[in-house]
Amino acid sequence: MTTRYNKLSAFSYYRKKSEIKFAATSRKSKIVNRKSTLLLIFASQHNNTNMNYFSSDFKLGILGGGQLGKMLLSETRKFDIQTYVLDPSAEAPGRIACNYFEQGDLMDFETVYRFGKKVNLLTIEIENVNLDALQKLEDEGLPVYPSPSTLKMIQNKGEQKDFYVHQSIPTASHERFTHIEALKTAIKNEVLEFPLIWKSARFGYDGKGVKVLRSMDDFTGLPQGECIAEEMIPFKMELAVIVARNVSGEIKTYPVVEMEFHPEANQVEYVICPARIPENIAQKAREIALQVSQAFNHVGLLAVEMFLTNDDEILINEVAPRPHNSGHYSIEASYTSQFENHIRAILNLPLGNTDSKAAGIMVNLVGEEGFSGPVIYQNIENILAINGVTPHIYGKKETRPFRKMGHVTIVNEDLSKARKIAEEVKNTIRVISN
Repeated sequence: MTTRYNKLSAFSYYRKKSEIKFAATSRKSKIVNRKSTLLLIFASQHNNTNMNYFSSDFKLGILGGGQLGKMLLSETRKFDIQTYVLDPSAEAPGRIACNYFEQGDLMDFETVYRFGKKVNLLTIEIENVNLDALQKLEDEGLPVYPSPSTLKMIQNKGEQKDFYVHQSIPTASHERFTHIEALKTAIKNEVLEFPLIWKSARFGYDGKGVKVLRSMDDFTGLPQGECIAEEMIPFKMELAVIVARNVSGEIKTYPVVEMEFHPEANQVEYVICPARIPENIAQKAREIALQVSQAFNHVGLLAVEMFLTNDDEILINEVAPRPHNSGHYSIEASYTSQFENHIRAILNLPLGNTDSKAAGIMVNLVGEEGFSGPVIYQNIENILAINGVTPHIYGKKETRPFRKMGHVTIVNEDLSKARKIAEEVKNTIRVISN
């Protein structure tokens, strides 16, 4: 359980400061939103010309070939859609499932731009990509989903947090800092007080880029770059809602899920669907997720992570404009998986049913502490013998502590039974090396 931040007045001051900054750029924001809307209208008209995506010359490009890309490719193979993948690693998990693979830097302008010229539509499985290249491709007429303007608001967590304030979306109070020394100075001058949450403004993922600061000693090892300081909120649990939205504006939400985190790695261990919360709280969470989706004007998937406070309020933590760990359960437990609905959304096809067929729990398989090297999935045959259990191995050949190597889905009519089986799975399988 977290502890409430002591100097709320300081965060309130900085929140006003953020509102002033946004007011100064509101005209620019409105222009961007109008442009995005016009692009959606154009794309909708373009996509309604009965483009033949299936068993045709149409080429779908994906920036990123990690596990999310690999699972997207299971859907493109199902529909027989030609798929091109760009990834920095020669051993990317998605390499085995695409029609064309290219190794290259996702942050390099020329690499991303040249790759985009080879495809008919471009999407992502990771948001850390070169936005200038995507903007140029979009300006030249290539459909890019999510759009560069949406990605720009999300890619920097400081700008993302300011956006929530500007849009009156409930979120924890925060302050932005250009570098870590500025944050230290604010604390030394007693403008801010411990405890607080430090977040790197860029490139955080899988528990990296987030840390609880309780003393000056906790600054040890933190990167020097841009960051935010966020109020610590007392919360009951962390929730998530995945929103699917196609080019024409059809929109659906998946059920609210509950996330249980590893206490040391700050990484999701279990995703539980449906979340064990009252129906009125679930409805509120889905409504706020829709508000966030409409504000970003996105196409594809948007994973909205939230805190449920001790007062039963919903606060937005952050979002991801792509398939997300919190939706992996949907492959087995939902009528339409998050990966299929992402493909449907970006191709402007009707969205599939997001309801669950049964209760679903996802268990992350991560590298065990103390092991690095060629991976071994110890006792995997034992979990395969359990009814309703499906492992997904990502194809990463090397394991290291807390690296995501796969996940296991447990499906059962009874949520409590599914949770017990999930615990058994977690305690049985080990991701180790020789």
